[in-house]
Amino acid sequence: MIAHLSGTVLFAGDRFVVIETSGVGYKVRVATDTLQALRKIADKKASLWIYTSVREDALDLYGFQNQTELEFFEMLISVSGIGPKGALGILNVAPVDHLKEAIAMGDTAALTKVSGIGSKSAQKIILELRDKLGGHESETGSTMLGDERDAIEGLVALGYAERSAREALKKVSADIKGTGARIKNALKQLGK
Repeated sequence: MIAHLSGTVLFAGDRFVVIETSGVGYKVRVATDTLQALRKIADKKASLWIYTSVREDALDLYGFQNQTELEFFEMLISVSGIGPKGALGILNVAPVDHLKEAIAMGDTAALTKVSGIGSKSAQKIILELRDKLGGHESETGSTMLGDERDAIEGLVALGYAERSAREALKKVSADIKGTGARIKNALKQLGK
């Protein structure tokens, strides 16, 4: 099994990258955040933690920037009915800490934003993973999670794409509290 890859980023597609190691190019499916980070370093060295998915008709590699993301991904695919592609879709919705907190708090709305994850699947994920994440405390706290979600919804209501809203909010300092203040600062980022 492939557990880790280091090599040169040859190509970055819509949902995958090709990393060359010792003359072999490996196609690795990655989350949006990882993809954007790797696009910035095209033709340079990259290092990813790998989950190898083996099926009857395919062998797919899924890449993660750190072991925390990989471990959370493995927890998600342990839920019956959630495959690697669905788990990767969930990781595209929000940072791992926010997802862990949403699961610990029983917030199905955070999970149903993923295409193919309905309220029943979200409830199943929460039911099966809540105990495993029970002791999880987010560095940002539950207020920040609510502010972030409300800020994203506010920016979407103003006509921005959800992905653009998330990217802008990532650039807003964590010291800025409150939905209104976060939206105001995100709008400055979007205006650049």
